[in-house]
Amino acid sequence: MTRVAILGGTGYTALELLKILARHSSAKVTAITSRTETSPIREIHPSLAGRFDLSLENLSPQQLKERADVVFCCLPHVASMEAVPGLLEVGLKVIDLSADYRLKDPEVYAKWYGHAHTDAGRLSSAVYGLPELYRDRIRGTNLIANPGCYTSTSILALAPLIQQGLVEPTGIIIDAKSGVSGAGRTPKQNILFAECNESFGAYSVGNHRHQPEIEQILSESSGRNVDVIFTPHLTPMDRGIEATIYAVPKAKATQQELLEVCRAFYQNSPFVRVVDRIPTTKDSAYTNFFDMTIRIVKDRVVILACLDNLIKGASGVAIQNFNLMYGYAETDGLL
Repeated sequence: MTRVAILGGTGYTALELLKILARHSSAKVTAITSRTETSPIREIHPSLAGRFDLSLENLSPQQLKERADVVFCCLPHVASMEAVPGLLEVGLKVIDLSADYRLKDPEVYAKWYGHAHTDAGRLSSAVYGLPELYRDRIRGTNLIANPGCYTSTSILALAPLIQQGLVEPTGIIIDAKSGVSGAGRTPKQNILFAECNESFGAYSVGNHRHQPEIEQILSESSGRNVDVIFTPHLTPMDRGIEATIYAVPKAKATQQELLEVCRAFYQNSPFVRVVDRIPTTKDSAYTNFFDMTIRIVKDRVVILACLDNLIKGASGVAIQNFNLMYGYAETDGLL
């Protein structure tokens, strides 16, 4: 049994982690932290009543070490890089759900996140936590940079075709949409009900923080210089990601041939479903599945992909990473 601590227990990703860990065969949650709250977790997340008899605490790394083996870090960007070094130094393993350890270049991080990286020496050793691409590296690490929801959708959709040299690695357009929970639980004007209900629109056009992450991982995993235009949209639904991606084919191929390439690429990935139908966000909602299909439209390859932003796009893939770190079945606890 592996002892688990959640660092930053008040948000949506912590809630989803706790729901999954409650049914995990080999994990026991022993601590949940907060810098400001001391309430029982059932008062912060009422759906956890009867599942966990724990209260939020403000614990030091040494106190966490006495009670846990691994920490899921659910802190915001910047706050995470301040906490992670102390956790690693006392011998804890860390799965970080922020973006603080995803980008390898500290200058790129500073440009896109507006803050100098204070733990830049660890960026090169942190393993990007996308099991479908980095399963073997994840097994041997003590620091995982959990991917984001938009990035997981985009990378998983494009990786097979880019790695096989079937589409051009440049000129890719990613048109993506997210449910409101992707903005987090902290109140903001743009996610108030009266602001986002019955409304749909793009945001962060040309400067969304996930663009360099998508380009970095696709370039690294394929050995090609990948360049994308990424445009996110906020949709008036609770959860889910849908991405419609346009790429230029490098050679003539049928829709079925491209689908078979993707099925072969993901044949050992239990949570990827390459389907013939066009997927919708409801198909993967509340699950750890990623669904994708392909269409040929005129002179373009069109990839359509969906996942649940809080599970496969955050907490679910974090549990996949946990399972791989500790040698458990990759599917343990996951739907």
